[in-house]
Amino acid sequence: MLSSEHISRYKSLDFYARQVVEGFITGRHKSPFHGFSAEFSDYRQYNTGESTKNIDWHLYGRTDRLYVKQFEEETNLRCQMLIDQSSSMLFPIEHHGDIDNPNKLTFAIYAAAVLIELLHRQRDAFGLSLFSGQVDLLTPCRSSSVHQQYLLGLLDELLQPVKADKRVLRETSIAETLHLTAEQLHKRSLVVVFTDAFVHPDEEELLFDALRHLRHNKHEVILFHTYDFAHEVNLDYDARPHLFIDLESGRQLKLQPNEVAEAYRRQMTELFANLKQRAMQYRIDYVPVDIAKGFHQILLPFLLKRSKL
Repeated sequence: MLSSEHISRYKSLDFYARQVVEGFITGRHKSPFHGFSAEFSDYRQYNTGESTKNIDWHLYGRTDRLYVKQFEEETNLRCQMLIDQSSSMLFPIEHHGDIDNPNKLTFAIYAAAVLIELLHRQRDAFGLSLFSGQVDLLTPCRSSSVHQQYLLGLLDELLQPVKADKRVLRETSIAETLHLTAEQLHKRSLVVVFTDAFVHPDEEELLFDALRHLRHNKHEVILFHTYDFAHEVNLDYDARPHLFIDLESGRQLKLQPNEVAEAYRRQMTELFANLKQRAMQYRIDYVPVDIAKGFHQILLPFLLKRSKL
């Protein structure tokens, strides 16, 4: 049985996703993106000799010209969403489940819910994969409302708070997940990945090999590089000693952030540049995503990618 708190949070996740999508659609009502409506898409001028069944006679009465209604065909796009749920994605831990000030995993969960809502409205098929040190979940791609509610229920479970004494250290194995996804998706699909891309330098090449595997199997890929810019990139901390703890290994390091900030930012800049360069090399859409900013960071790149497909 689901608790009343779980049901309340689940409904909030569903409601929030719908609100974000509806707000985005309203804000971009003059954009070239179609497919939000289940039927009408656009008008075109009537050509002599073709069927008259789709002529808009009300428009003819106003303009004295014949225009035909165009209808958006089902695209049957298949989209598999991958969420990194390793321990590093819980940063900052105290913000887990708080959508107003989210940690990386919370942002990824809500972002996936928003994309699921968008895909469902466009009658596309969608699936969900969760991974950490291994593949924790891999669902098929379906387009039904039942499947949508099932995935939202799974995402809601990830939002539940975990007590410190029960927290399990989860390392990242993104390469293994991507290889498995490449083999499991038998039809050409769009693969959307949410990860902070924290891999050991020795494993970086394994990550790109896995991305190359997806492209070799004709899948399209969007890599949403999810991070907390203020703390993880800019090292924005008070000028005093801090104890930093690796959420995946438990290793601890005590230091004064302002003493290493310049060298740290330089390394992070190089990391971002390398990820972007390698992604371009394999024709992968690389999108840096700061969790302190809104979901337009994912919606606009996603729609641009979908329109190309």
